[in-house]
Formats: sequence, C-alpha cells, structure tokens
Amino acid sequence: MLVFLLCLLLSSPPLLTLSLNQDGLYLQRVKLGLSDPTHSLSSWDNTSRDETPCHWTGVTCDSVTHRVVSVNLDQSQLSGPFPIFFCRLPYLSQLSMSDNTINSTLPLDISTCRNLTHLNLASNLLVGTIPESLAEMPNLRFLDLSANNFSGDIPARFGEVSRLESLNLAGNLLDGNIPSWLGNFSTLKELMLAYNLFSPGWVPSELGNLTNLEYLWLAGCNLVGTIPENLTRLNRLTNLDLSVNRLTGSIPSSITKLKSIEQIELFQNKFSGELPVKWLNTTTLRRFDASANELTGTIPHELCELQLGSLNLFENRFEGTIPESIAQSKNLYELKLFNNKLHGVLPSQLGKNSPLASLDVSYNQFSGEIPGGLCSNGSLEDLILIHNSFSGKIPDGLGSCSSLRRVRLKQNFLSGSVPEGLWGLQHMYLFELAENSFTGSIPKRISGAYNLSMFLISNNQFSGSIPDEVGGLGNLLEFSASHNKLTGRIPGNLVKLDQLGKLDLSENEISGGIPQGIQGWMNLNELNLANNRLSGEIPSEIGSLPVLNYLDLSGNFLSGKIPLELQNLKLNLLNLSNNQLSGELPPLYAKEIYKNSFVGNPGLCGDLAGLCQEMGGSKNQGSMWILRSIFVLAGVVFVVGVVWFYVKFLSFKKTKKGIAITKWKSFHKIEYAYTLRVNEKSDIYSFGVVLLELVTGRPPIDPEFGEKDLVKWVCSNLDEKGFDSVIDSKLDSTKYKEEICRVLEISLLCTSALPINRPSMRKVVKLLQEVVSAENKSKTNNNNNNNSKDGKLSPYYHEDASDQSVV
Repeated sequence: MLVFLLCLLLSSPPLLTLSLNQDGLYLQRVKLGLSDPTHSLSSWDNTSRDETPCHWTGVTCDSVTHRVVSVNLDQSQLSGPFPIFFCRLPYLSQLSMSDNTINSTLPLDISTCRNLTHLNLASNLLVGTIPESLAEMPNLRFLDLSANNFSGDIPARFGEVSRLESLNLAGNLLDGNIPSWLGNFSTLKELMLAYNLFSPGWVPSELGNLTNLEYLWLAGCNLVGTIPENLTRLNRLTNLDLSVNRLTGSIPSSITKLKSIEQIELFQNKFSGELPVKWLNTTTLRRFDASANELTGTIPHELCELQLGSLNLFENRFEGTIPESIAQSKNLYELKLFNNKLHGVLPSQLGKNSPLASLDVSYNQFSGEIPGGLCSNGSLEDLILIHNSFSGKIPDGLGSCSSLRRVRLKQNFLSGSVPEGLWGLQHMYLFELAENSFTGSIPKRISGAYNLSMFLISNNQFSGSIPDEVGGLGNLLEFSASHNKLTGRIPGNLVKLDQLGKLDLSENEISGGIPQGIQGWMNLNELNLANNRLSGEIPSEIGSLPVLNYLDLSGNFLSGKIPLELQNLKLNLLNLSNNQLSGELPPLYAKEIYKNSFVGNPGLCGDLAGLCQEMGGSKNQGSMWILRSIFVLAGVVFVVGVVWFYVKFLSFKKTKKGIAITKWKSFHKIEYAYTLRVNEKSDIYSFGVVLLELVTGRPPIDPEFGEKDLVKWVCSNLDEKGFDSVIDSKLDSTKYKEEICRVLEISLLCTSALPINRPSMRKVVKLLQEVVSAENKSKTNNNNNNNSKDGKLSPYYHEDASDQSVV
C-alpha cells in the first residue's frame, strides 16, 4: 500500500503538467473540422505535450492568464466550413482567417463569439446571406467579409451594432441598394462596399452624417445621379473612391472643402463639365483620378499647384496646356493625360524636382522638345508620348536612365540619332520608336537590353546592318524594323529567337539569303521580308513553322523552286510575287484564287494563265501593283465572307431585310469601356456585337438586360444557363448547333473586354470561312484548338489605353 501511494505521489505532478487546458482542446476540435493540406496546423497536434496552446502556430495568449485572445491563420491554405468551436474560447477577441478556402455558409450561431472585437474572413469561398446574428456581437469593431460570394441585402440589423469602426463587404454578390441607415454608424471610420451587384441607386446623402469616417470605398456599386453635397461634411475623410459607376453631372466644387482628403478616385463615370478651379484648401491631397469621363475645359492651375503625387485625367476632353506648376511638386511620381485635346509644350522642369516614374501624354497635340530632366531622379519607368507632334532629339539624359521599362515615342516628328545608352537598358522590355525620322544605326550595345520583348523601330531612317547581338535577345516577341534603310544580311543567330512571334524587316535594302535553321521560330506568326534584296532559295524548313499564318517574301530576288512544304502551313496571307522563282507551283496553290501570290516570277508562267501578264516596269512599280492587288483581294475575301455569313443567318431567321444596317446604327452610341479611340480593335468589337445580334436575335440594348448590354448579357447567361438560353429560337439549333456555337465563339472573341485580346479582322474572316467549310470542318476545328492564341493577354502589354495601339 505504501509503495502504491509513493508511486501515485511521484506520478501525479508530471500528469498535471502534461494535460492540455480547455482552450487547447477547443482548438484541436477546430483543426479536426478543417482540411490542412500544407500542415500549417501541425503544431496543434501538441506532440510537444504543451499545457497551453500559447506557442502554437497563429495563437496568441494573454501574458498573465495564458488564455487564448487572438488567432491568426491568414494564408494557411485551409478549407472547410467555418469552425464554430472558435466561439467556445471565452476570451477570444480577434480571429483572422483571410485568404483561405473556407466555404459553405456562415452559421447563425457565430453570434456566440460574443467577445470578438475583430473578425476577418476576407478572400474565402463563403456563400449565402450575411447572418443578421452578427449584430448580436456587442463588442464587434472590425468586420471584414470582403472577396467572398455573399449574396442578398446588407442585413438591416447591422444598424444595431453600436461600436463598429470598420465594415468591409467589398467584392461580393450583394444586391439591393446601399442602405441609408448606414449613416447612423456614428463610430464608423471605414466603409467599403465596392464591387457588388447593387441595383442602380444614388449615393445616400445620409453618409454625410458619418463624421468620423476616414475611408469611403464605393467603387463599382452601380451608382447613378450626382455626388451629394452632404459628403463634404466628412472633415476626417482621407480616401474617397466613387470610381467605376455611372455618376453624372459635374464634379461639385464643394469637394474641395474636404480638409483631410489625400486621395480622390472618380474615374470611369459619366461626369461632364469642367473641374472645380479652387483647390488651395485641399493641401493634403496627393492622388486625384478623374480619368475616363466626359470632362471638358482646361486643367486647373490650383490643382497643379498642390503637392500631388499622382494626377490621372486621361480619356476626357481637356484642352489647353499643362500648367508649369505641376513640375514643382516634390511628390509627383505619376502623370497620365493621354486621350485628350491638350497642346503646347510639356513643362520644362518636369521630373527635375520629383521621383517621376510614369509619364503618359499620348494621343494629344503636344509639340516642342521632350524635357531633358524627366529622369533626373533616376525613377522614370514609363515614358509614353505616342501620337503627338514632339520634335527634336531624344534628350541625352534618357540614355543613362537605367530605371526605364517602357519607352513609346511612336508617331511624332522626332529626329537625329538615338542616345546610344538608350538602346541597351537592362530593364527595358518595350522600345517603340516607330514613325519618326530617327537616323543612325542599331548599335551592338543592344545586347544589354536582354529583357526586351517588343523592339519596334519601323518607318524611320535607320541605316547600317542589323547587329548579331539582336539574336541574343532571348525574350524578344516582336522585331519590326520595316521602312528604313537597313543593309547587310539577316543575322544568322536570329533563328535562336524561339519566342519570336513577329518579324517584319520589309521595305529595306537587306541582302543575302534567308538564314538556315529557321525551324527554330516555333512561335512565329508573321514573317514579312518584302521589298528587300534577298537572294537564294526559300528554305523548305519554313513549312515546319506551326503557327505561321502571314508570309510575305515579295519584291526580292529569290530563286529556285517553291518548297512543297509550304502546303503544311495554314496561311491567311501568302505573297511570293516579284521574285525569280521557277518550277511548278505546289498543288495546293496552283489555283486561280492564289494567282496574285505568284505574279512577277517569269519561271512560274506556265502553271496559271495570265500569271505574268502584269510583268514589266520597275521593281517599285511592281511592288505597288501587287500591294494594291493584295488590298483588293483582302477586301473581296472579307466582303464575300461576311455577305455569305449574312445571307446564311438571314435565311435561318426569316426576318426582315436590312436588319444588320439598322442594328449597326443603333450600336460607337455605346461608349467603349476601355478605349475612346476608334481603331481596328474597336471596329472588331462592333462587328462582334453584330454577330451577337444575329445569333441571339436581340438588339445591343434591351430592357430585359437590366443594366447590362448585349455582350454582358450573353456572357452572364452562358455561365448561368448555358448555350440554349442565348440562341435565337428561330434558328435551327439542333441541325446547325455546331456552326452556331462557332459563330458565337467568334463573336465573343471579337467583344473581349481587353482590345488586345480581340483577333484581327483578317483572323475573323478566316474563322468565319472555316465555319462554312463543311468538308474540312473536323480538321479545321482541331487546328483551331491547337493553334489559336486568341484570348490570352500577352505579358508585355499593360492596361494603359495608350498601349492599345500595338496590334
């Protein structure tokens, strides 16, 4: 007996010290309900036999009581329903599980977490309505449920939460209206409801009662009407974001009375009129963005006299000049004014007094020289001046601006030689000098620009040979140097550029042969070497390029036979005219429709009647003739393809004549979401809408769509209800389902939100022709699936509207 008692006494203390307290047991129950593929909660297994969970991953305890007061499991790759056992922890005040995959609905009994002051479940997969029971948590001050899939209204009982300081419901599927009772939260400092599916509604004037509010984020909330004057009562407001809505009227002058404001975001609305002129009282303002509106007038001097860091006024209708005072701000790092009607010269001191990183004034009427101090502080990354009337030389200082990533000077009147250092900047990936009057040659220093992906210098007066170092630019996606005075041979190591998608060296004086080893160009889509002095034979390896669809070798001195391997290509354009080719045409091309691809080659005259009847005249005259022929042929192919398609669908629908004309006119009335400039990409968007009209039998705008247009309606219905929900019932979708599906796919490509993702009109015509080619339907579909690159955003494009000129 004594031995037993002795053993009990000796063993009892260790047993007590090794027992896990109740908080730890509750946390282990939490872990049991979650999937933890990366073992983020491995310490919660308590293999070290802790008495408390205070040293477990993400757990914080009170230093005196050793009870759990905070759990932070952000970015732990956890999944499963919300673990209600957290609410058993009596002293838990902060719980954060953001950026996981917590799913299902949020349970009603979450209100049992009565001591929570902070709850963060942002960026998960939670669904259903937001529980009204959250209002029963009396101490709740911070609630973040953003970036989930909550739907329904904001619960009215939220108005009962008396201590709430931050409410973030952005990025959900909430509908209804923004409730006016939110103005009763006298303690609220942050209100973030952006990017939900609210019904069209006004900005509640009651929000002006939130006198403690510092952050108001209502972007993408389907707001209409004007900005209420009451908002100017928010004297503590530092950030006002009403962007991506449909607000109208002028920007009220009272907005300049916000004494603490640091950022005002009003972009992508329908504001009109002129900007307020009195800004000197908003001394704290650092970022102002009113881009993509319908604003007019001049840029206010007082606005530019503030210590702004960022000023974005692009895609409006501003006129006049840029006030010189903008250059005096010590904070200015971003100035974007593209797509306006501004003129005059750029402020001479721009960049000398601030860390200027981004300057984009494209598509205006600026003139004069480029300011010499743009990179004085070594911060300039983006210099985008395309489509203006700048003249003179590129400032020498830019040649040592190692921070540069994008230089776009296309379509100006710039001249002289390019600073040598500018050619070899290591961080630069987009270098565009096209359509100017630059002289000089491409230096070997180009090898330093090893990140270069877009090298665009066409339509200048560059001379000399292409240096071998260009072949070392392994990231190069496009090299366009047409319409210059380049001489010498095509460097042999250019074939090492296995990422190259486009090579255009046409209209130069390049001699020698086409390099050997071109089968390395596995991603080449377009090859244009026309109107040079190339000689030798066309290499048969050209037929092994899997995605090549544009080949122009015309106007050279190429000889020998046309390789039979050309038949392996799926070409939208083939032009071998005005060379010295001989022998027989490949059988695939020995047809009348391809005759213009081979004219001007005396040795090919026997294959097609009239193949050489246009011979004679100088090389340039022949080139002009064939160029005109190509345009005529392209026009005929386009018209025939569209007319055929038109007649086919009109016969399906048995509708009235003239439908496309009427619908086309009813449609540009629609403001484009991403560009206000009419170009090929925007025309393709219009054509895509016409295709959608034909397939769906619906107009571009219809009351049934609600606040959506035809494109958004089709995309939404396809996702939710499938193919049959959008197809015109008059069409025989049983017999012609495959053809209708293909046309629908083409129309959606044409109406892609980002213009750079839309196919060229040449591609559209090809796709429509393939729809009606029944005998090759299966083969064509396979080729499309394997080779199509449409719909993928190239990594070298940014979202700036000025980038959309690269097509």
